[in-house]
Amino acid sequence: MLTGTVFTACNNKSKLPLNSGAAILLFSGTGTSPNDVKAFETLLNDNHLTYSIINSTALNAMTEQQLMRYKLLIVPGGNFIDMGKSLTDSAAARIHNAVKLGLNYHGVCAGGFLAGGSKYYRCFNLTSGVQFGLYSVSAKGVRKAAVDITYPDRTSLQHYWEDGPELTGWGKVAAKYPDATPAVVEGRSGEGWVILTGIHAEAPENWWDGITFNGSVADNNAYAVKLIRAALNRQTMAHY
Repeated sequence: MLTGTVFTACNNKSKLPLNSGAAILLFSGTGTSPNDVKAFETLLNDNHLTYSIINSTALNAMTEQQLMRYKLLIVPGGNFIDMGKSLTDSAAARIHNAVKLGLNYHGVCAGGFLAGGSKYYRCFNLTSGVQFGLYSVSAKGVRKAAVDITYPDRTSLQHYWEDGPELTGWGKVAAKYPDATPAVVEGRSGEGWVILTGIHAEAPENWWDGITFNGSVADNNAYAVKLIRAALNRQTMAHY
């Protein structure tokens, strides 16, 4: 998590100005999981996708015009309530407006919750007020698990899940949980392209410690990159 440095380059970790030309803005502020930020950094670096990292203080200070210099905002997993608390009402409104004007958004787990609407925590409301709940296994006391995710072509893949949302009520469904509720959704919010996931396709191998996992980390990560590129380039994925 950044403290003093506002932006960091993806390759040489040098300071970047706001007009750096990086395509992706990766949120690393209060409430985000440092391990998830690192997982995204690894994928972005490995796939030569330019990005800048921004903390809560810096994001609070950004104008809509500065946000619009980027093509995609990625908000990773973590504690979505703490994330929201770390941002001002004005910052949340600017993010909402920037997406409506064409900034793309990729929200993963907590980032998916923040994309929704809520009366109880600060969020971006990119979903016309739709609020998301936890995937159903959480009601059984499960906090993290390997979950079989099914795709429209009837293939499936085990993905890492940890307190993630099910995304009923907004967008087109690109993947489903075992109970047939949406695990990945996509759609427009104004002029912005939005992809939300309740799973962590970006999870590295060490996240699986203690969890029975029969899938492929490489396949999972490839899907994570597919999601990032789809959000970045406004590409429609196969959907139900």
